[in-house]
Amino acid sequence: MIHGITVLLYEKRQTGTDALHAPVYEEVPVEVPGVLVGEPTAEDIVNDLQLYGKHIAYTLGIPKGDTHNWDNVTVEFFDQKFRTYGGVTQGIEDLIPLAWNKKVKVERYG
Repeated sequence: MIHGITVLLYEKRQTGTDALHAPVYEEVPVEVPGVLVGEPTAEDIVNDLQLYGKHIAYTLGIPKGDTHNWDNVTVEFFDQKFRTYGGVTQGIEDLIPLAWNKKVKVERYG
């Protein structure tokens, strides 16, 4: 049976503003259970390097019903940190038979 793992998603939360009134954020880790971690295809590696200048490490399958913001955030799993990029791709929840209806790409970070 297919199952995901728990990843740490670092959510950005505004903590105040600086001297120029620009928002100041901190990253707060939140556990997200049931995330699929998949290897990219050779085509994904070449395309993402050419289109985005990014070295894709994994593709994450995000569980149905998840409401977190996955755009340009830090995630941690396998004792490594990664950064999402390229936006979230989402399918119609009712038409997808498994437990995941979104996916996002990650590159190694830090």
